[in-house]
Amino acid sequence: MPKMKSRSAARKRFSLTADGHVKRKKAFKSHILNKKDRKRKRNLRKSTLVYEGVEKKVALMIQL
Repeated sequence: MPKMKSRSAARKRFSLTADGHVKRKKAFKSHILNKKDRKRKRNLRKSTLVYEGVEKKVALMIQL
């Protein structure tokens, strides 16, 4: 059987934390930033964890 390949798009967007959770960046920070206030843009900089319901699927996709 050939070796399993990870999905390149998922590998670029997600990473694993030390305790096995999947980390992601927040959306809505790429354009149309002048109508978003400073506090909102600052909070969008921070990374967050993937929702528990899809965490296993994402971990399978990145297969690190």
